[in-house]
Parts: sequence; C-alpha cells; structure tokens
Amino acid sequence: MPVVSLVLPCFNEQEVLPETTRRLIALLARLEAEGRAAPGSAIYYVDDGSSDGTWRLVAEYAAVFPTVCGIKLSRNRGHQNALLCGLMTAPGDVLVSLDADLQDDLEAIPRMLDGYRAGNEIVYAVRRCRDADSFFKRVTAEGYYRLLAFLGVQVLFNHADFRLMSRRAIESLRGYEETHLFLRGLVPQLGYRTSVVEFERAARFAGESKYPLRKMLSLAWQGVTSFTAYPLRLITGAGALVSLGSLLLSAWALGIRLFTDDAVPGWASVVIPMYLLGGVQLLSLGIIGEYLAKVYESTKKRPRFHVETVCGNGFGKDSS
Repeated sequence: MPVVSLVLPCFNEQEVLPETTRRLIALLARLEAEGRAAPGSAIYYVDDGSSDGTWRLVAEYAAVFPTVCGIKLSRNRGHQNALLCGLMTAPGDVLVSLDADLQDDLEAIPRMLDGYRAGNEIVYAVRRCRDADSFFKRVTAEGYYRLLAFLGVQVLFNHADFRLMSRRAIESLRGYEETHLFLRGLVPQLGYRTSVVEFERAARFAGESKYPLRKMLSLAWQGVTSFTAYPLRLITGAGALVSLGSLLLSAWALGIRLFTDDAVPGWASVVIPMYLLGGVQLLSLGIIGEYLAKVYESTKKRPRFHVETVCGNGFGKDSS
C-alpha cells in the first residue's frame, strides 16, 4: 500500500476549503480502510499567496486533523508554480494533484490508484466530455488542444492537472529546471508507463473561478512557446509567402501600367507593400521577442517559488 499525498494549490479558496477538507479526509479514511492507501497518507494544501483567510483555515485544520498539512508560499507565484512546489515538497510514495474547488471528481482517485498498482507510474484523469461548459469555453478549449497537437506538443486531449504521479516520476520531474511551467505538457516528456481514467467535471462548489480568460490565454500561450518552435518556422513560411506575393503584385502593377490607362502613379508600389510588410514584420518581431524573453528569464535562474512556512504532522509540525 502506498503512502498517498493529495496536493492542492489554493488561491483565495476560503469559501470552498471547509467542504473540500471534509470530503478529502473522508476519502483518505476510505482508501485506508479499503487497503488502497497506507497510514500516513495526507492532504497538502499549497497557499499561493492568498489574500483572504485561506492560510488561517489551513493552519486550523492542520492543528486539528492529522491528515491535513499546509505549505505557504511567500507570495503569489501562479497555479503552475504552486502546484510544482507541492509536488516537490510533499512526501509520499504517490502524489495526486487536483484543484481545491471540487470540480475534479474525487471518485476518480481510487481508480487512479488501481492504475498505479497495475504498474503505471503516471495516471492521467481526462474529462469524458465538456457538456457542462459554455459553447465558447468548449470550442476554445478543444480547439487549443488540437492546435497543440498540430504544433507537435505532446499533450493529452481534455487533460488539465488532475493526475497521479509515482515518487519515481516526481524525482524525474525534479530534474526539469524550466522557468516557464506548463506541467500538462512537461509531464508527458517523462516517458514512463501511463494510463488514463475518465471522469465528469462538476461545477465549482463555491467561490469564483481563479482562471479568468486572461490567465487562460496566458497559459495557452505558455504551452505553445514552451514546447515548440513552430511559430518561428511559421515566420519563415510567412516571409516566403510575402516575397512571392510581392513578386505577383509587381507583375500585376506592371501589367496595369503597360496595358491599361487605370494605373495610379506610385500607389500600388508604395501603399500595398508598406502595409503588408509592416504588419508581417511587427507580428514576426513580437513572436521572436516572446522567445527571447523566455531565454532571458531562464538565464537568470531565479527560484520559481519560496516556501514561507509549513504546517501539519506530515512536516513534523502541529500548526504554524
């Protein structure tokens, strides 16, 4: 029986935390009773610089329940860095990462553990369908996964960050020192034996989503630029097309000048190339700049997170 650690990043989740804790404590007790998890299994909340009472609740629960532990970051570092911190800090033979808003189906965790016992180092939880999402969310999300696949990024369709990883996989992940994290694209790079379980994603139990459109677009762009140089190759292709278009435009302008009386002196040769090339150049410089910025930030080798304090029996502390 493995020691199971449940890792949950939290950012301003005080409204949902009481119900999440109740359900997770009951789940761990059931897993131990069924022989799926060993004593010492615990819940590890990672407070990502919350401004509400999230950490106060985590510390209170850690002082009362031996299966609850907390990790407090010194400031907000974003969901991916908070999740990585939990994975790198929490002990255990098996680590399951999930969201604190109870949208991830907890009943999928026993099936994930069965997959681990069958010899899989990583078990992905994948959404069965997106019927509960709005039309815009469903189309954009599924389109994004297809775009990543088209660009050559190895990701699982409809998989976010609900997954099980063995200690061996966690230690392998520790060797990746990327500054810009996109874990759903990074974990498949490990290459260990994997399996998939399907689940139905529920509505958020309480509170508001901490991933508005702006953050979703940022994460999407992170996934593209962190795992493929395809956009840079598109610039080369665009340059070739613009060159071809310029030749055709020159032939057209020459034909108008030689065979008709409709030519406006200087218009075609100045205005059209100016706007076309200007737009392509600005777009190309923006994409190149994005990659250069990532190189610049990676060379500084700054820490991805700082742990301010921890609490809970899993760290040998009753409270903090």
